[in-house]
Amino acid sequence: MAATDATDIDATGTGDVPVADARSTTPEQNRVIWLLLAAAFVAILNETTMGVAIPHLIGDLGISALQAQWLTTAFMLTMAVVIPVTGFLLQRFTMRAMFVAAMSLFSLGTLVAVVSPGFEMLVVARVVQASGTAIMLPLLMTTIMTVVPPHARGRMMGRVSLVMALAPAIGPTVSGLLLDTLGWRWIFGVVLPIALVVLFAGARWIHNLGSTRTAPVDVLSVVLSAFGFGGLVYGLSQIGAAGDGSSPDAGALTGITLAVSFGVGVVALALFVWRQLLLQRRDDALLDLRVFRSTNFTLSVVYFTLMSAAFFGAITVLPLYLNTALGVSSLDTGLLVLPGSLAMGLAGPLVGRVYDRWGTRVLLVPGAIITSGSLWMFTTFDAHTSVWIVAVVQTVMMIGLALSFTPLFTASLGSLPPRFYSYGSAVVSTMQQVAGAAGIALMFTVMAAASAGAHSAGLGDADVSASGAHAAFLIAAIVSLPLIVGAFLIRKPADSIGEGAPTGH
Repeated sequence: MAATDATDIDATGTGDVPVADARSTTPEQNRVIWLLLAAAFVAILNETTMGVAIPHLIGDLGISALQAQWLTTAFMLTMAVVIPVTGFLLQRFTMRAMFVAAMSLFSLGTLVAVVSPGFEMLVVARVVQASGTAIMLPLLMTTIMTVVPPHARGRMMGRVSLVMALAPAIGPTVSGLLLDTLGWRWIFGVVLPIALVVLFAGARWIHNLGSTRTAPVDVLSVVLSAFGFGGLVYGLSQIGAAGDGSSPDAGALTGITLAVSFGVGVVALALFVWRQLLLQRRDDALLDLRVFRSTNFTLSVVYFTLMSAAFFGAITVLPLYLNTALGVSSLDTGLLVLPGSLAMGLAGPLVGRVYDRWGTRVLLVPGAIITSGSLWMFTTFDAHTSVWIVAVVQTVMMIGLALSFTPLFTASLGSLPPRFYSYGSAVVSTMQQVAGAAGIALMFTVMAAASAGAHSAGLGDADVSASGAHAAFLIAAIVSLPLIVGAFLIRKPADSIGEGAPTGH
């Protein structure tokens, strides 16, 4: 595998953006990063607006809740299948080519969604959208790690946190307004022109980064990756669909279906790992697993996995609790969680500066304590809790997460040599997808079981919903406890790491 070259940008735009060998990024590099951030913002905004639209789509398209679940499941499945391949793709193709491909797929999927005549075509649109989204986030992380000097990466990752928090902050509110006034098609209609502007701007101004290498695609690895990660995510998403109790059809999901899905996923994933271990000996792996030779990277990935499971599970249950137990409307729910998302985003740049100067522990330790403590506060919520208390606790939790995300992203990828950045980004993004699906599935299942028990005990509807949410929040709180220990183990990597394979640093 060729090391990344630090070449100059030529006047025609066909040359390469220099890698992080200077004291600061150039205006050219900053422009590239901001375009990638804009693309990531559009992709995340699309996903957060879509979540609120599911109940409306059930009525407008005349579909069941189980069918509507596929609008989310198909997206998650595609992400799980495509993301592991991005590590190889980012090595094989130029940054400009990957950006144009990602935004073209996303824009095409959004256009298909706007004109979609029915449910089936809308599912296809979601798959095409997810194909572009899956490429964009690893591309953003890899680019930042390549062009930003180590001493400034925290501040740049803080900008990423700002974008990743701002889109979910405004997404549900915008979605609620559009659904109440113009209809579900306008959710995609608003996103489409923004996506097209970003696409054309990127095609015009984004230059190629580093060098590429010529290597054949191992088709067997792609197939095993698809069945491995896809099988696991599909099984997990179906547990969540069956556990939410929203449709009688969901209860028809049999243990045999789940067993087959997980069985195929586990076997294919084991074969995928074996195949990569063979291929990486000659630098031809689809997903190079030598990234796990870095102890700091491995610890960061485990930490990020647990945090994602607890976080995504909790924030998925929270709107249901607000709606069914406290009687809060969808629009008001979006407004209630808005302060927390804004606080997380605004804290991102400051957290990045602190990381650059003082490292991980000063951020991760209080971040873990605040996040876990907030989740334990969630377990005290019942059918009579004030919505303002919920809003305050949720805001505090988001601040705790703000203290965690930037140092985790930066420390994990910074622990790797530059030629492994793309593989590290793919690993982190893949684990986020799998962990998020696992957290949602687990908490939906626990919530359904607890709600059924409360209903059998003769409690009212609000108390039944609150009992289910309480059980789910308790699981999230328990999962978060190891984060406090892990926060002491992850450190800021050295500013300069050689080009060899990762070691136990």
